[in-house]
Amino acid sequence: MKHWKCVVTNASLLLAGSVALAQSTDQGQTVATPAQTAPAPFSLSLGPVDFSALADVYYGLNFNHPASQANQLRAFDVNASQLRLNMTKLTMEHSPDPVGFRVDAGYGRAFDIMHGSERGPGVFRYLPQAYVSLKPKSARGLQVDFGKFSTAAGAEVIETNSNWNYSRSLLFAYAVPYYHFGLRATMPAGRHFTGGLQVINGWNCVEDNNSGKTVAMVATVATSKLTWTQAYLTGPEKTDTNKGNRHLYDTTLVLTPGSKVNVYLNFDYGVDKKVDRGSMRWVGVAGAARFAVTPWLAVSPRLEWFNDADGFTTGTVQKVKEGTLTAEFKIRKWLLTRLEYRRDWSNALFFNRGADLAASRGQTTLLAGLVAVLEPKR
Repeated sequence: MKHWKCVVTNASLLLAGSVALAQSTDQGQTVATPAQTAPAPFSLSLGPVDFSALADVYYGLNFNHPASQANQLRAFDVNASQLRLNMTKLTMEHSPDPVGFRVDAGYGRAFDIMHGSERGPGVFRYLPQAYVSLKPKSARGLQVDFGKFSTAAGAEVIETNSNWNYSRSLLFAYAVPYYHFGLRATMPAGRHFTGGLQVINGWNCVEDNNSGKTVAMVATVATSKLTWTQAYLTGPEKTDTNKGNRHLYDTTLVLTPGSKVNVYLNFDYGVDKKVDRGSMRWVGVAGAARFAVTPWLAVSPRLEWFNDADGFTTGTVQKVKEGTLTAEFKIRKWLLTRLEYRRDWSNALFFNRGADLAASRGQTTLLAGLVAVLEPKR
């Protein structure tokens, strides 16, 4: 869980009422995310407002057979030996011309996990994003958004279909935040560069837990063959005090050497300064690829290493490695399934086995996920 992030001080059966867009829209950037699923050719628009829908369910098996039926070190696929609704989501969006908006409304276990550290999230628990946008025609591409929006850090996003693997990486779960509330601005400079600046309440906070503000700076270089994004966040994140800033540097390089092959590398380094002396540190690196074997089959391996040097994010001083292999089958243009094998292993006794807590250094899971997506024509 990401409870440390703000409190550390931190299927198709459901399609009719559900939603998704890619991260390029989520983060107000003009670049693609590490993985994209082609939108389904449905017309889901009402005047200038576009609608999209998402339904996401999964079943997982944990070979440690924990009595809690819980997978550890996972972002959203936290349940084992049971069929689970990860999320349903409906999105309404109007591109700024010059004023626009985006509202995501949904329900599911993923939203409970995202808001686990929020102080009284209220209605925002069901609104993973909700912001208004301003893009003056005379401002040379400048766009300003205000409200709640997904973080610019990390190689993966909240919506399963916009990632290559079903499960999220260790870095997504433990190195970076999920979302922010505040003001962000993006501005292109030339054909290949986009800069961004954000002033936000903090990590996974709609209601701030102190009087300080976090500043995020984002820079993206994009060409036909690569996209390189860097993000730096700094600000106080402890409850009721502005002492001891948290710093995060995140960088993601996405390579597209051919039409059927994509690769990404992601690096994160974080420091949380203590109020008096010292600091808590974490660092990690992840790499993944996606191979489009046929128009209906894709295979995606992922490897990563994460060092929670002070036990700040996972609650245990440990170095964790993770290997994942995912096969994606496109059943219909709007329906896909993913079968996934994943192995996590640590240098510390961390994983539960049966009724025994922290009895194993490793955890192996198998998972089957089903994702249905409806998006407007583009």
